[in-house]
Amino acid sequence: MRKTGWALLGLALAHVSAKAEETGVKRGPTPDWAVPSALMPVPEGASGLLFVRRQDIVAHLDDRGQAQYLGYRMRILHPNALQLGNISIAWNPVSGPPVVHMINVHRDGATIDVLKNASFEILRREGQLEAAMLDGILTAVLRVPDLRVGDELEVGLTTRSNDPTLAKNDSGMLFLLPSPQPGRFRLGLSWDKGAKPAIRMTPDMAAVAQTGEQRVDFLFDNPATLTPPKGTPTRYQWQRIVEYSDFADWAAVSRHFAPLYVEAARISGKSPLKAEAQRIASAHTRPLDRAAAALKLVQQDVHYIYVGLGNGNLTPATADETWQRRYGDCKGKTALLLGLLAELGIRAEAVVVNNQGHDDGFDERLPNPGLFDHVLVRAQIDGKTYWLDGTLPPVAAPALDPVIDYRWVLPLSLRGSALEKRKWRPADRPDEITLFEIDARAGFDQPARIRNTTITRGIAGLQQYAQLSGLSADQLLTGMRQQLVGSTWQTVEDVKLRYDPKAGASVLTVVGAWEVDWDDDGDGGRSLALPGGGFSPPEKRMRPDDQDQTLPFANKPEFSCAVTTLRFPSTTDAANWTYKSGFDTSIFGQNYYRAFDVRDGSIRMIRGFRVDQIEIDAASALQDNDRIAAFDNSKGWIFYEPTGGASPSPVRTLVPATYDIDWTAADVPCLSPAAINRAAAR
Repeated sequence: MRKTGWALLGLALAHVSAKAEETGVKRGPTPDWAVPSALMPVPEGASGLLFVRRQDIVAHLDDRGQAQYLGYRMRILHPNALQLGNISIAWNPVSGPPVVHMINVHRDGATIDVLKNASFEILRREGQLEAAMLDGILTAVLRVPDLRVGDELEVGLTTRSNDPTLAKNDSGMLFLLPSPQPGRFRLGLSWDKGAKPAIRMTPDMAAVAQTGEQRVDFLFDNPATLTPPKGTPTRYQWQRIVEYSDFADWAAVSRHFAPLYVEAARISGKSPLKAEAQRIASAHTRPLDRAAAALKLVQQDVHYIYVGLGNGNLTPATADETWQRRYGDCKGKTALLLGLLAELGIRAEAVVVNNQGHDDGFDERLPNPGLFDHVLVRAQIDGKTYWLDGTLPPVAAPALDPVIDYRWVLPLSLRGSALEKRKWRPADRPDEITLFEIDARAGFDQPARIRNTTITRGIAGLQQYAQLSGLSADQLLTGMRQQLVGSTWQTVEDVKLRYDPKAGASVLTVVGAWEVDWDDDGDGGRSLALPGGGFSPPEKRMRPDDQDQTLPFANKPEFSCAVTTLRFPSTTDAANWTYKSGFDTSIFGQNYYRAFDVRDGSIRMIRGFRVDQIEIDAASALQDNDRIAAFDNSKGWIFYEPTGGASPSPVRTLVPATYDIDWTAADVPCLSPAAINRAAAR
């Protein structure tokens, strides 16, 4: 499984080239299971970039694994389509070489065999080193010479994907792109006798399926542009997709991969990892502290590099191997961490997940290991379940919830575990808190001292800390000055960055001076829109008439909070300060909260936003559409009236200042008590 997001910088590797015949790209006939479909006539007045006379994509299952055939013949209608002549084939050498069946150019009734006078060049390069990935993929490239507008380019080739890790268990998907060019398209799945997989297709594919004894085909002429239902959860956006799998169920996937991690995690008797585990055990007595130390060791002392060389795409490197070379991907780091935890007497298991946020509806999919792209560790410590990810920065400690809020996960166990659903719940701590402390005591016409602190949790917080923590204090200060000084920030005098393990947050504080943009309201009056105080009104939840109006709408989880404290000019009186109204509104399953307070020589504002429902039904969305007109999208205005104003009510909301409480704590008042109770009652 590939892990994305944590990259090593500054690596480069020049490619080595060779002629195709020296490295195994072969020529051969089109296989019987991949007979091309009939050509579609080019219509009169065809326009656009090109016209697809035929395109065939066929997956074939046999005792060697999977073979994939790609064949097409396309009429080039525009100069911008001449890039079609830059043909590229990528493959893993472990699976065997690609077989090129034909590359022809059809012109004025004649057929030109391109391969008679041109050949592929092989590029051996690690094209994703910038993302810390070693996959060993070879790429063959060929540029079709003298390709012209009006020509028809015909290509046919077959590649294989035979991963020994999967043994005889194949799985995959076929799909038609949402917005294909005009023409004829065929998707096909075929299999040797006795090798038929389980097949599942979306209704739009079932409607055109042509089923044979050892194959199923899907033919489309001029397929319409596909538009998934607007605003729906991911599971409703699967369209024009065919799934196939040899795995009986998800438990079979779990059973298949579990032994690989059991074996890879085994630490040999003379391994230096034994001494590392003993050192951790001697330094810590509590199991949680031991687990945290083991995790930090894996995170800090083993660099992340994806390893897909040979059989490494799905097979983990052993714990000893990963420790010896001091680099590894999520698979190798997971095996290493499992080995250390076992030495420390902590029960743990590998769990595969999807890091891209596409796991909604996985319970409706056929069992397919390719749906997961990452693996981490889940451990049982002191009666609680903790998640440990060896690929994260070393400030990411064991946590009761994973950093990414996965919907579906698959534990890998020898007995075979079923797919597990993780219940979604609203965040109990803000993902981001922005604090503005504005000291305007010097007067309306003087720069104000400003302390701006952001508290960032989750992946965003880890990314911020990983990117900035490597800078020296001078580099960080200089960079922030370059970024901020301008119309608002007049000076940046100090910048501090830290990571708070207890809060699970990156904390960035910038201190300097602002030019406060006071509005002159006449007669000595002033007004100001406090930073972080306003909301944009939510958009209507609607979809086109031709789409299913009964489907739910999705909300992207979020919890943000802005806290602003302004120490007003010392020459003014608190009784002369007023503010815009606060509110506590729930609409579309989202809570909007704002409150003000005036006391102790300052005016305070807090503004919170949280998604309380990850999905809302269509009827509720329709009702809330009618409420948008009444939504308060005003900015967080405050007003100074030298002639006198209303004092705050005794029953006002008590809003803490930026300096009153620890805003990294778990119980900060970014929502009203009523909003918290409403969410808890759901």
